[in-house]
Amino acid sequence: MSQQDQADITVGIVAGEMSGDQLGAGLIQALKSRWPNARFIGIGGPAMVEAGCESLFPVDRLSVMGIFAVLGRLRELLNIRKTLKQHFLEHNIDVFIGIDSPDFNLPLEGFLKQRGVKTVHYVSPTVWAWRQKRVFKIRRDVDLMLTLLPFEADFYRRFDVPVRFVGHPFATDIDPYIDHDRAKRYWDFAPTDRVIAVMPGSRGGELKYMGSLFLETMRLVYIMCPQVRFIVPLANVQRRQQFELQMSQFDADLPIQLVDGHAREVIAAADYVLATSGTITLEAMLLKRPMVVAFRWGAITHAILSPWVKNKFIALPNLLADEEIAPEFLQEKATPEALARELNVLMQDKERCKTMQARFDDIHEQLNMNASEQAAEAIVELLKNHKVAL
Repeated sequence: MSQQDQADITVGIVAGEMSGDQLGAGLIQALKSRWPNARFIGIGGPAMVEAGCESLFPVDRLSVMGIFAVLGRLRELLNIRKTLKQHFLEHNIDVFIGIDSPDFNLPLEGFLKQRGVKTVHYVSPTVWAWRQKRVFKIRRDVDLMLTLLPFEADFYRRFDVPVRFVGHPFATDIDPYIDHDRAKRYWDFAPTDRVIAVMPGSRGGELKYMGSLFLETMRLVYIMCPQVRFIVPLANVQRRQQFELQMSQFDADLPIQLVDGHAREVIAAADYVLATSGTITLEAMLLKRPMVVAFRWGAITHAILSPWVKNKFIALPNLLADEEIAPEFLQEKATPEALARELNVLMQDKERCKTMQARFDDIHEQLNMNASEQAAEAIVELLKNHKVAL
């Protein structure tokens, strides 16, 4: 490909979550190895910006959870999308890549595809779990779906959606032989400390429901095991302030260490993990940490959405295994007593932990496919018959 061809390639790319920022950064780097002079414009976090993305808005403006939170920010979100549409058309982008955030990105993909832009969606929405009729809109609006998980690709093939399973970047990034003892020392824990990493969520809506639940769970676990120590990574300044306020309203003196970011390093140091359901459970699995998973959302949101949910599990390790490897608790079953009891069982049952970790090893191997390279290769292939001469 000539230098002129490379210079002409413009990629629109939008990530709406910090987890998507990491995926986007890896993808940009992989695409740049093929298109050194390509331009990347859209929305990304610090990792994507460092990789070369021109971000038009802060990524956290798209991080909204729950029906009412979306309604409260609807005008702003629509204005952002309108601005992106105009910007992408003015800059004549060759391909648009929406990373996760389906409620924001899928309509944008539909708009752009109608105007001749090739569209890629990276990270499948949970269409296989709920609101399955969305698959027909995806088939109409998306030229290529890139999935991180194998069962997602199987679902799309049933509906003739162009798809490629690329594996998960975390499975390549995370060392399966990480030195747990060294990681523990890094955070100043003694070898005899029983360390629990507590992950209450990276979004304000998650922390609203999970923070107080996990604080009460920690109180009960500490009563059962006074040797336990807790470490809580918070995604950003806002989440730290939110959790500190919850702690100030909680009448208990617990051995809690707060950390700004560094969730992966925190999990590596932990003996056990208490996690909100989400991508963080995948990281805990890849780091081979025995875990308990929970999730709560607002009662009204739950009442509206729960009839649409089709899947048996909420935790990614369990979804991948199609069985409950890690104990999980949803909504009314996610009580402090139930979570504390399961954590105490894990701390007492070494064989159960070893079995869980062995299953995690198997899944890690399945997902380790160098996802960024696979995704980049699939996008280059998509554009071969488009206007860019490759």
